[in-house]
Amino acid sequence: MANKIAKIPVIDISGEGDQEQIARDLVEAAIEHGFIYIKNTGKDIPAEAVDGAFNLGRTIFKAPLSEKQACTIQKNNRGWSAMQYETLDPSTQRVGDFKEAFNFGEFIHGKADQPIPATIAPYESQINDFGELCYKLCLKINTLLGIGLQVSPPDFFTNAHLREKGASGTILRFLRYPPHTETDADREADVRAGAHSDYGSMTLLFRLKGQAGLEILSQDGKTWAPVPVVPPGTENDPSPPILLNIGDLLSYWTNGLLRSTVHRVVFPGPGKTSVEGETDSEPRYSIAFFCHPVATTPLEPVPSERVRIHKGDAQAKQENPYAEKKVLTADEHLQMRLKASYLQLYKDKE
Repeated sequence: MANKIAKIPVIDISGEGDQEQIARDLVEAAIEHGFIYIKNTGKDIPAEAVDGAFNLGRTIFKAPLSEKQACTIQKNNRGWSAMQYETLDPSTQRVGDFKEAFNFGEFIHGKADQPIPATIAPYESQINDFGELCYKLCLKINTLLGIGLQVSPPDFFTNAHLREKGASGTILRFLRYPPHTETDADREADVRAGAHSDYGSMTLLFRLKGQAGLEILSQDGKTWAPVPVVPPGTENDPSPPILLNIGDLLSYWTNGLLRSTVHRVVFPGPGKTSVEGETDSEPRYSIAFFCHPVATTPLEPVPSERVRIHKGDAQAKQENPYAEKKVLTADEHLQMRLKASYLQLYKDKE
C-alpha cells in the first residue's frame, strides 16, 4: 500500500547565506526525514556534469555483455552487477532486484583501481571528475552537519572522510532499471530495488525527470511514499535537486538521532500512488554516490551534547534493523551489508 507523495524539504547550500542556519536546517531535516533535497543551482555540480554522467551511464550499459562480465562485481564492491544479481531485501524478495549496476571505487591519481569495460575506457577521466565533484559536495555537507549538531570539533565528520587518511568504501554507482515491459516481473510482488537503508554515511542520488519508482518508508513503518524527481518550486532549476539521504553510519554516530530511512524502487502500477508525469515506460537511469568514511573509522557516538542526551528512536530502530549498532568500524558494517545483499557472490567465493 502506498501513502501520499513524500514531503521532503528543499535546502539550498550553494549560496553565501547564514551557514549556521543552513546547518541547523540540514540537521532538522535529517532528524525528521532522513532524506533531503539539495537544490541544484549548478554551483557545486554543474548541470552539464550531471548530463554528461547520465550519458556515461547509458554508454556503460550498452557495452558488450562480454566486456561487462569481465568486470563482474567482487567482494570489494566494485564492478558490474547483472540483472537480479543483487537482492537488497532477501528476507522478503522472491527474486533479485530488477536492475543492472556498475560500481566505481575510489580512483588513484585519476585512474580507476579496477577493471573497466573497454567501451568506457576513453571516458575514465570524466568518471573521475564527476566522482570528485560528488566527493567535495559530501565533504561540504559533512561539515554543515557537524556545525548543526555542534560537534566538537565541528569538522569531526569531514575529517573522518578525508582520503589522505586511508581507503574507504566510497562508491560511484551507475544504475539502469528496465521498464516493466522488458521483464517478466510481477508488478505487485517484485521490485526493482528491495527495501533497504544505505550502508555508508550519506548518499547523493541523481535522477532524471519523468522516471518513476523511488519510495520511502513512512514513519508509521507500514506505508510507502513516492519521492518526486522534481518537487514543487524546482521546476526551473538547471537540474533536478540532488536527493541526499542519511546512511547507517551517520545514524550510528548520532545514536539514531539522524534518520537512516528505509527506501526502495518499485514498478509503478495499479493501486500505487504515482507522481504526475512520472512513468516506467522507458528505462530508469540513476546515479548514486555512496559516501563512506575511512574504513577503520570507529562507529562511536560523536562528541555532541545533543547526541549524548538523545536516547534513540525506538520506532526508527524497529523500521530499520541496521539503526542499532552491531559492528565496531565502518568497514565491518559494509562487509556485513554486502554479504546479505550478494548471497551468490559470497557463496561462490567460499
